Amino acid sequence: MLPPDHRPRRLFQLYLGLALYGFSMALMIRANLGLDPWDAFHQGIAEHVPWSFGTVTIVVGAAVLLLWIPLRQRPGLGTISNVVVIGLAVDASLWLLPTMTWTPGRWTFMIAAILLNGVAGGCYIGAGLGPGPRDGLMTGLVRKTGGSVRVIRTGIELTVLAIGWLLGGSVGIGTIAYALFIGPVVHVTLPLLTVAGPEVSAEEGPRADDGGLPAAA
Repeated sequence: MLPPDHRPRRLFQLYLGLALYGFSMALMIRANLGLDPWDAFHQGIAEHVPWSFGTVTIVVGAAVLLLWIPLRQRPGLGTISNVVVIGLAVDASLWLLPTMTWTPGRWTFMIAAILLNGVAGGCYIGAGLGPGPRDGLMTGLVRKTGGSVRVIRTGIELTVLAIGWLLGGSVGIGTIAYALFIGPVVHVTLPLLTVAGPEVSAEEGPRADDGGLPAAA
């Protein structure tokens, strides 16, 4: 049970972070310079099914959550909210944002997307209400196999990136920029936004111990 003085801030941070994360994803899509591995995977699937990008994100998140069962991972409020809110937020944001064709505008969208994604990651991870489904998959595999966080995380992301690319997902300079800069951004934002208290566990920010890369979506 959350202490009464912490609950409002944590809930506010969680839902603000998830909504902002969806918005940052939409910015990255509209920039059309390449997506992070999971979003390239989502986009690749969306190319082959009659679903919106956000719907694909929700379905994939729910499917990944099912993989928690054999790994004996337990979802929190943040985990369930992650599956639903980000998908709704990215679809709403894609509806609002124009497709950017002007080159300086595309780069502006990409840079803003990475910065906002880092702030969003700091918000939802710092709230300490449960990891995202993809984060929990990684930490569950680490616990189950005894493998390295870095090796398992890299293996998962390279796999989904390759599948996404083969399915038609966007891979480019934005993919590289995200990989290089999202860690440093979250490294700055996460300590500022983490709610102090015993309820916050290291597991609730699974990527913070390996470069600080959030994987909410």
